[in-house]
Amino acid sequence: MINKFIDSLEEAVADIHDGATVLVGGFGGAGMPTELIHTLIDQGARDLTVVNNNAGNHENGLAALIKAGRVRKIICSFPKASHSWVFNEMYKEGKIELETVPQGTIAERLHAGGAGLGGFFTPTAYGTDLAAGKETREIDGKHYVFEKPIRGDFALVMAERADRWGNLVYNKAQRNFGPVMCMAARKTIVQVKHFVELGDLDPECIVTPGIFVNRIVRVSHPELSS
Repeated sequence: MINKFIDSLEEAVADIHDGATVLVGGFGGAGMPTELIHTLIDQGARDLTVVNNNAGNHENGLAALIKAGRVRKIICSFPKASHSWVFNEMYKEGKIELETVPQGTIAERLHAGGAGLGGFFTPTAYGTDLAAGKETREIDGKHYVFEKPIRGDFALVMAERADRWGNLVYNKAQRNFGPVMCMAARKTIVQVKHFVELGDLDPECIVTPGIFVNRIVRVSHPELSS
């Protein structure tokens, strides 16, 4: 019997290892799997490469992971904001590496990773510092930059509901990068508000099918979910 429900947050993140690449869902606070991240801090894995839309907010969730000194490198689209002081300070002190990727490009690199593609050409960033060292090509008179896929050892994602097979439904904008990160990771770990029975999810509403999910843990009242 397939049952991907896990009893505890600790069990869910137990095998995340030092040096892992971790895809972390969330657009700012929306859809951030805060409880999974805080449990990962307690678990102790370090030297991590983290992929996220931004570089953490305030001193919660991803920012707390960065502050704890567990992140060696972050790949994100928006590293600097008025509430990203933890990353700003760590970066100025040379304690964290940064790879900046345009938002649409990071989404498509994740999609390419999940779809098994070798990469893609995009006009975004052509002629800028972000294209330095990358292959470029002219196609039908337009210039493009070749971008490689992003794949993760683990993905930490937040969803609204899940059945024991791992089928997921999200809550509006909390979906954001969750679906492509689930696809692009070798192991996907999801915190959800509600466990439901098989058949309770309308197949037409399932966004992430269970084939892309490995573990699900229930967090009925997440600390930061919007």
